Order: sequence, then C-alpha cells, then structure tokens
Amino acid sequence: MSKKDMHITEAELEILQVLWQHDGTTVKQVHEELTQEREARYTTTLKQMQVMYEKGLLSRDDSRRQHIYYPEVDRKKVQRKFMDKMMNTLFSGSAGEMVLNALGSYKTSPEELDAIKKMIDKAKQTKKS
Repeated sequence: MSKKDMHITEAELEILQVLWQHDGTTVKQVHEELTQEREARYTTTLKQMQVMYEKGLLSRDDSRRQHIYYPEVDRKKVQRKFMDKMMNTLFSGSAGEMVLNALGSYKTSPEELDAIKKMIDKAKQTKKS
C-alpha cells in the first residue's frame, strides 16, 4: 500500500500537525503540544508515533539519545485527501457548499479572502473559455 492510499487516523493527523510545524521533533515535544489541547498519556503518544514510523508516515533520526521524528507525508497532499473525503461525504461533492459553510462558520483573514476572490475570478474565466 502506498502512502497515497494509506488511511491516516485523526490521532495521527494531530501528530502530523505538530511535526509539520517543526523541523524535527521528539516524542516529548509532540506530547507536550498535544496535551495543551487534550489529555493524553506519554506512552500513548510514543506508541502512536512508533506505529506511524512503521507505516512509513514518519522517519526518525535515532543517532541521539532522544529520537527525532520527521513527517514523511506531504502536508498539502494529506490536506487534499481529507478535503476530498469531507467534500464527497459531507457536501455531496459541492465545493461551493463547502466554501460557503467554511466562510460562514470560521474567521477568514483579509489576505485569505483576497486569495479566495482570485480563485473565484480564475474559475469564472475558466468556465467562459
């Protein structure tokens, strides 16, 4: 099974989110960030990261006393996979409905709104061609 086809759990996604923010991270650092959001045992975080390493989602540098873990899956590709699943299961394939729901429910910066407007303008131009 390729990384592209691999199932990533919600808990694994939380760990990946922490790892994507850092350039190499220990289990302890990941665990400390995770416990700011929810209660978790260190041994659970350690085991989860070991499983992710075995699945090929993470690599690790074990040349030091504390292993340093790195994500082996691209953030944009994982976001796309989750977005595709969410759009198809929750929004019946309607990108418009998903965007309207997101814009109505979450804060959006002026820069993000400008980028969205540019994408809409580009999509309109593509439709005309």
